[in-house]
Amino acid sequence: MSSVKIESVVLDSTRCGESPVWEEKSNSLLYVDIPSKKIFRWNSLTKQVQDFTVDSTVSSVAIRQSGGYVATVGTRFCALNWEDRSSSDLCSVDKDKKNNRFNDGKIDPAGRYFAGTMAEEIAPAVLERHQGALYVLFPSGNVEKYVDHVDISNGLDWSMDHKIFYYIDSLSYSVDAFDYDLHTGKIANRRSVYKMEKEEHIPDGMCIDTEGKLWVACYNGGRVIRLDPETGTRLQTVKLPTEKTTSCCFGGKDYSELYVTSARDGLDPDKLSRQPEAGRIFKITGLGVKGVAPHAFAG
Repeated sequence: MSSVKIESVVLDSTRCGESPVWEEKSNSLLYVDIPSKKIFRWNSLTKQVQDFTVDSTVSSVAIRQSGGYVATVGTRFCALNWEDRSSSDLCSVDKDKKNNRFNDGKIDPAGRYFAGTMAEEIAPAVLERHQGALYVLFPSGNVEKYVDHVDISNGLDWSMDHKIFYYIDSLSYSVDAFDYDLHTGKIANRRSVYKMEKEEHIPDGMCIDTEGKLWVACYNGGRVIRLDPETGTRLQTVKLPTEKTTSCCFGGKDYSELYVTSARDGLDPDKLSRQPEAGRIFKITGLGVKGVAPHAFAG
C-alpha cells in the first residue's frame, strides 16, 4: 500500500466549503463556499483561484455540456457563464418554504441534476426537521420532487453499473441506496447500506471510486471513510487536520487524487486556534484507488 499523503492546496479558508468537482479540460477544481455566496475554480497547474459571487447561498456546482456551469443558488437551479460572471435561473423549488435553501447536488450519468434542500440552520446541523426534499432537474427543464421530509439533503452518487443511486440525509446518520433507472431517472426501494459509527459523526458529501466503494466526508468527524455498500462495512479511514470535513471528489489527471472540502463556521476560537487549516481544500494522494470523471448537465 502506498503511503497516504494529505496536503492543503488552497490556503484561503472557506466558511463552509462544499461540492468539489474536477474539471478535466481546465485541470481545475470547482467548489463553493455556501454562506459566502461564492463559487471557486482552483487551477491545479497555475495554483490560481478565480471566484464568482452569486446573490444567495450557493451549495453545489456542476459542469454543463453546452458550456459554463450549473449551480444550486438559494432555492434555484441556475446556469452560470464564468466568462462574464452572469447567471440565469433555470427553475426554483420549495416556493412555499421561505426558510429553505438547496444543499448538495450532483449530475447523474444521463445528465440530470439531482439536488436537495434543507431548512436554514440556526447553528451548524441545528435546524427545523423534515423541511427539505430531493429534486431532479431534467435536461428538458422539468423539475420533479423525488423524496420528501428530508432533514439535510446531502451526499449523492451512482454505482458503476448505473443501477443504484446512493444518497445521504445527514441527520439519519445513514448512507442509503435506491434502485435507479438510468433511462427514466426514477428511484425506488430505499434501504440503508451503512450506519455511521458514533465517532464518525454526521455523514456529509460523498463520491464513488472505480471499485464501487463509497467515500464519505464525516462532518464533525474530521475524516473521510471508505465504505463497501454491499457488505455495509468500513474499509478505510483517513483523518484530516480539521473536524468539519464536508465533501470529497476524485480529480487529477488520472482521478487518483481525492479532494476534500472543509468548514470553519461552527468552530469556536479555541478550536480554530488548534485547527489552523479549518476551511481549506485538501488533496489526498497515495490511496491506491481512482475515481470517475463527473457527469455534465445535459440541459
